[in-house]
Amino acid sequence: MDVLIHIFVGLHIIGIAALLGGFLTQMKAMGRGAARFTPAMLHGALTMLVTGAVLIGLNQAQDYSVDNVKMGVKLAVLIVILGLVYVKRDEEKVEKPLFGLVGGLTLVNVFIAVLWT
Repeated sequence: MDVLIHIFVGLHIIGIAALLGGFLTQMKAMGRGAARFTPAMLHGALTMLVTGAVLIGLNQAQDYSVDNVKMGVKLAVLIVILGLVYVKRDEEKVEKPLFGLVGGLTLVNVFIAVLWT
C-alpha cells in the first residue's frame, strides 16, 4: 500500500508542476497583459484534486494520521484556483490581478503542504 501512496504523491506533484509551470510560462505575457490560463493549468489543478482525495483515502485506510483541518484548507484553496481557471479557460486574455491570484494561491497551497505540521 505504501508504494501506491508514493505513486499518488508523485502524480500529485506532477499536477502541482503542471499548474505552477503553466503559470510561470505565462509570466512574460502577464507583464504585457496578454496572459491566459493554459490547458495544462486546468489539468494540473484537476490532477491535484483527484490525487489529493485518493491520498487522503489511502492514508486513512492505512490508519495513518491525516490533519483534516489542513486538508480542508488546502481543498478550499484548490477549489478557488480550479474555479478561476475553469471559468476563464477560454478567454484570450486574463486580467493581471486574477492571473497573479492563481499563481499566488498555488504557492500558498505548496507552502501549506510543506510548512503546516
